[in-house]
Amino acid sequence: MLHGSSPTYQDGNQEPILVKEESVEGIPSPLLKLKSWQWWVLVSINILFLIGGQAASVLLGRFYYEEGGNSKWMATLVQTAAFPILYIPLLLLPSSSSSEPASCSLKTIVLIYVLLGVIIAGDNMLYSVGLLYLSASTYSLICATQLAFNAVFSYFINAQKFTALILNSVVLLSFSAALIALNDDADAPSGVSRSKYVVGFVCTLAASALYSLLLSLMQFSFEKILKKETFSVVLEMQIYTSLVATCVAVIGLFASGEWRTLHGEMEGYHKGQSSYVLTLVGTAVTWQVCSVGVVGLIFLVTSLFSNVISTLSLAVTPLAALAVFRDKMSGVKVMAMLIALWGFASYVYQNHLDDLKVRRARKQPQTGQVDPHC
Repeated sequence: MLHGSSPTYQDGNQEPILVKEESVEGIPSPLLKLKSWQWWVLVSINILFLIGGQAASVLLGRFYYEEGGNSKWMATLVQTAAFPILYIPLLLLPSSSSSEPASCSLKTIVLIYVLLGVIIAGDNMLYSVGLLYLSASTYSLICATQLAFNAVFSYFINAQKFTALILNSVVLLSFSAALIALNDDADAPSGVSRSKYVVGFVCTLAASALYSLLLSLMQFSFEKILKKETFSVVLEMQIYTSLVATCVAVIGLFASGEWRTLHGEMEGYHKGQSSYVLTLVGTAVTWQVCSVGVVGLIFLVTSLFSNVISTLSLAVTPLAALAVFRDKMSGVKVMAMLIALWGFASYVYQNHLDDLKVRRARKQPQTGQVDPHC
């Protein structure tokens, strides 16, 4: 059982990918009340949200640029603007017990939300620039480097052990990104120069690093600061950090002057004005679906596992981009994808070994226990 009552096994402060600690600073987790199959159902739902939402949002974002959209701040804004729809599940969920002592002050909670929200806004802007200058498939392959960045941040922030297999994964994912960067036959969108392609590559790489830092900071906030393990807390964090990020994006939209071009952009949209609106709305909704999956997996498992599942979009988004945008799948890009998948497999196998260690350690005290009344 993943959530049994046996003591938690720790190996070099490593937290296995599929084993949630039984308590956080002495506060029991309600996840322990779930049966194994119920926990797996929740994890599976969040995995579908993450992979499906991420693939759809990337394709819609590229579609926005392909059909005449050009506002980077609008592309940034729609990544968080649909956060009010998260109030629906929040209202349906039981609220936290009012008798439960506050784990930290309101000032601290607000500071956490503002800090994470500003990071999210900056990260979304970098992703918007990257998607403007890169094809959807190239963009997705570069995003795979977030797994390597997460290994580093998890080591320093979340005490995640750095093993030979994880190091192998980091090296392979770095090679994968390097192949994309050095590819002379880059399939940049039409009208994008080589210099803009490089800008897109650097922005996407920086966004991947910032995203990995964000995941580790979220996990740290749940475990060490908020110290609450309810899904309502997960949704509240997603709602209020998205509110901050949306406000930052709106300020950027008006400060940059891009808001003046939006009306002409909508009128000149290749697929028509209604398609323009539907594209932005669809992008906003799918990003929120993806975000729920990301934060849900951080809550249910770890930030590392959330990032590993994010990398699975490698097998979805580039293939979908081939069908939708006729992206060119060059030999270099295929090699980069295979290397990235090899790195992903190394990560998964390492955490499978960690899970086996925990299971064996939990069985040993039970098999060696002697009844004093015998």
